[in-house]
Amino acid sequence: MIHSTSSTTDDGCPAAGPAPRGAWRRDRGYATAEAALVLPVLLIVLALAAWVLVCVNGQLRCVDAARTAARIAARGDSLASAEAAGRAVAPARALVQIRLHGRQVEVVVTAEVQPFGAALGVLPPVHVQARTAGEREDVPQ
Repeated sequence: MIHSTSSTTDDGCPAAGPAPRGAWRRDRGYATAEAALVLPVLLIVLALAAWVLVCVNGQLRCVDAARTAARIAARGDSLASAEAAGRAVAPARALVQIRLHGRQVEVVVTAEVQPFGAALGVLPPVHVQARTAGEREDVPQ
């Protein structure tokens, strides 16, 4: 009877067992190569997440600015003070427009958000806008 030191599976392939001597040398460097591929992808994903967060922050600041300006204009304060309050809350260089329509006051705040600023100035800015309306308290019904 002949005995073999290697075993095979039912399909004739060699069975998994200890790695042949010197196999670890062939695997050297794979972890480094995988890390070299994964790290740039991870940095791109993190940069995209930061970009989205900055854009969402700009949008939320526009919403807050529009609400603030509408609230001040609706209670009867001057439009200049309402616009100044809206600009204080809005992103830098935002445009605050206040329109009066009878008993209604409408405020539109628009801004251009540059997520990475001057660091990546080649990327186009993101346009964000918020619009809100309220009923004026100083005008009789």
